[in-house]
Amino acid sequence: MTFELNQVVIDGEEHTFSFIAQTGQMICITGGTAERRQRWLLAMMGFLPIRQGFICIDGEPLTNYNMSVFRSLMSYAPACLITEGEVRRYDPPSVQDVFTLRANRELPISNGILGEEMRRISVEINDDRIRLLAVAALLERPIMFVSNPHEESAGYLRSKAQDGKVIIVESASETVIAASDLVVELN
Repeated sequence: MTFELNQVVIDGEEHTFSFIAQTGQMICITGGTAERRQRWLLAMMGFLPIRQGFICIDGEPLTNYNMSVFRSLMSYAPACLITEGEVRRYDPPSVQDVFTLRANRELPISNGILGEEMRRISVEINDDRIRLLAVAALLERPIMFVSNPHEESAGYLRSKAQDGKVIIVESASETVIAASDLVVELN
């Protein structure tokens, strides 16, 4: 699977952004502010409009008509959950109400399965970012977006890429950057 941004510009940006991510790769978007990097991730998932350029999966451009098909190939682990936008609510430790981001719907998992996946990520850390990452990983979608992952999860994300996923993270962590195959810096 190939995920491509070609000469993309989003609202509020002046510079174009391009990269190609393939199955087995972990890409890190870094530089700029966390908010700016997050906006780029949301645009890549089709939640923010792009002013120019195109986003493709396997050569097929993202359009309003195929957006739901594209999102069915994606999972998303936000750094935290908010009460606005695509996310309605999250009441830990309930997993059935994980979050209502369209890309992450309909995952019938139990607390036991979630706990097991969380242990694979990190034994020592009990952080909401780890819980959200575990849920995104359990979806078994070919493309996973991760916003500001805990640096202790860098090795886990790298292993998910090696297992055949396209992993796209936004982070300023040197550990996450070092674990990535490609680092794309926002100017």
